[in-house]
Amino acid sequence: MQIPPHEAEPASGLIAQHNAQLEQLFAADGSLARKLTGYRPRAAQLTMAQAVAATIEKGAHSDSTLLVEAGTGTGKTFAYLIPAILWGGKVILSTGTKHLQDQLFARDIPLVRDALNAPVSVAILKGRANYICHYYLQRTAQSGSLPTPQDAAHLREIIRFAKITHSGDKAEIAHVPESAPIWASVTSTRENCLGQECAHYKECFVMQARREAQQADIVVVNHHLFFADIMLREGGVAELLPSANTIIFDEAHQLPGIATLFFGDVTSTNQFLELARDITAEGLQSARDAADWVDLGAMLTQAARDVRLAFEPSNIKLPLAQLASDHPLHEALATLSAQLDTLIVTLAAQAERAESLVACLRRACELHAALKNFQTEAPTQTDKICWIEVFAYTVQLHITPLSIAPIFEKQRAGTPRAWIFTSATLSVKGDFKHYAAQMGLAADRSISLPSPFDYAQQALLYVPQGLPQPAAPNFIDALWEVVLPVLEAAGGRAFVLCTTLRAVNQIAQRLRAVSQTRAWNFPLLVQGEASRGELLERFQQSGNAILVGSQSFWEGVDVRGGALSLVIIDKLPFAPPDDPVLAARLALLEQQGLSPFVDYQLPQAVIALKQGAGRLIRAETDRGVLMICDARLVDKPYGRRIWQSLPAFKRTRDLSEVQAFFDAAEGGE
Repeated sequence: MQIPPHEAEPASGLIAQHNAQLEQLFAADGSLARKLTGYRPRAAQLTMAQAVAATIEKGAHSDSTLLVEAGTGTGKTFAYLIPAILWGGKVILSTGTKHLQDQLFARDIPLVRDALNAPVSVAILKGRANYICHYYLQRTAQSGSLPTPQDAAHLREIIRFAKITHSGDKAEIAHVPESAPIWASVTSTRENCLGQECAHYKECFVMQARREAQQADIVVVNHHLFFADIMLREGGVAELLPSANTIIFDEAHQLPGIATLFFGDVTSTNQFLELARDITAEGLQSARDAADWVDLGAMLTQAARDVRLAFEPSNIKLPLAQLASDHPLHEALATLSAQLDTLIVTLAAQAERAESLVACLRRACELHAALKNFQTEAPTQTDKICWIEVFAYTVQLHITPLSIAPIFEKQRAGTPRAWIFTSATLSVKGDFKHYAAQMGLAADRSISLPSPFDYAQQALLYVPQGLPQPAAPNFIDALWEVVLPVLEAAGGRAFVLCTTLRAVNQIAQRLRAVSQTRAWNFPLLVQGEASRGELLERFQQSGNAILVGSQSFWEGVDVRGGALSLVIIDKLPFAPPDDPVLAARLALLEQQGLSPFVDYQLPQAVIALKQGAGRLIRAETDRGVLMICDARLVDKPYGRRIWQSLPAFKRTRDLSEVQAFFDAAEGGE
């Protein structure tokens, strides 16, 4: 365990007072115990709270950073909330998902605030796509043409909701799924928002949320909004940062990936299709006589679709430099750029007739500049990679930085404040150097707190014998042979976590077949067949289901009790080597004289594996088996470093021990 410098130094009088106050609050007879049913003191929780408080105190005078890895069950949410509410000043709290954001805002913060009797104000801030836009709702309602009756029914629900809601947050309307197509027509984007020229500006839900955030003591955001907003300087988080005293990132292990996304540039063919749709609608409404807006929109739409047709039907990722000079993409992008030129000339001539046309002109110019940057400037930059991602109907053009550390350091410079990064998975065997290097942070200001769970008694780590290497052609057959008896011994109640969607489909297909031949009564739930939330709800309700999923189920999933007693991981989660950004980063490390595997790939895999393994034991009464079907964990020299980074499971390679473990658990129920 590394102790932050401020803990190694003699505590100042104020820090000592804070520590004493926290000891009272977290005591068995303290304020939390009186307010929270089932509360019990946890030493690691108090240690973390004191480290956070000391970091906040130092942040009042100079930039102060703390990295906290807090094992499952530590109670990290209360450990950072209590010092933040008491001494954090203006706090920005960023978390990994909108679901966790809502949970903090609606449940956790009110609980702590009431327990402390602290009069702090709290606001929640999301990206503008989460809020109904009065202008686009009205435009869609007046258009009278929707693709399906379901869209029309959803629109009626949204119109009713818009009349009674305070927030305009689409998460509050249960009858319209967040994935419903209608949302794209009744919300705004940064590109198409009319801003202060909008007739509905005063009652705008986005602006209202931002005003409330400006006035609140604690503002809850999510990582995507945080990084998108500070890069675009759109006016949400960007305006909050100068006045913030404390920044807390929960689920901080997600930050390198999310920051990479937003510190780069992404241009999608969808943006051109949306622009074509809006140009047609706004042109017909405000300047019908000036141009053939339907034809202009159709030509831009076709040019954007031709970019997708430049590739084969399959989904791929590849660097721009890998394309031949005569690849159809180059001509398709040139045509798209030419269509934008024509459109910009027409819009410039008519823009004065309506603010909505001014907005369309601005978007067209921004997209034109993005295309030019991708085609000419980006390939000459050595600290970035220019690459392409092809989906079923869309192509994304990426310019991605190979390191986010210097960019994030620049964002953090300026006003002294406290920065706290916490997650259950930040280190490799207690070493934070990999994560700190990715984010441009000091690794010595870190603390690793173990889970209070007794993994040696509650859980078993099983690595089957006789498995071939994961790259072997017979791996999936061998995997199936060792997985089957363990699923039967567990009575279902399992997550099967795969590193690829292909493996999800292969295993699901075999499970369907064996369910029929053996007359299993274990419900089979497969990623993609329903939303993640619906699959998890059905999994918990059934009590003996088998859920097969990939990356989206490796983290942020909390299933307590006997419904989840087995987690099977098909292989160690090394990132695919054909990923263009990864390949470029590894090449850069090699140029710097470092080991791409030891210094990057291995730590990344360890942190990802710890997330997947963390699904198993979520409470002190949970019991279960973690099965990792990858012989490299035992056979390779680096395997020891990996399993030593996991909690202290009892380990076995013997199937009979696994069966005995489940028999004992069943006998104890």
